Amino acid sequence: MKTFCERLRELRKENKLTTTELAEKLNISQSSISRWENGERRPNIKELYNIALFFNVTSDYLLVLED
Repeated sequence: MKTFCERLRELRKENKLTTTELAEKLNISQSSISRWENGERRPNIKELYNIALFFNVTSDYLLVLED
């Protein structure tokens, strides 16, 4: 089963975005994206909502609560 960090990285790469580009689109720091993708941290609720909205997926998908 995939983890949040794997799903985030996969979505970013599928959309041909760098961590810097995604950070700009989400209005957060590039280091936050890197930490999330490396499994060092997780986004807060608002950030999770914005990621799901941006990629047109559910937060449950991102949190690996659904396939």
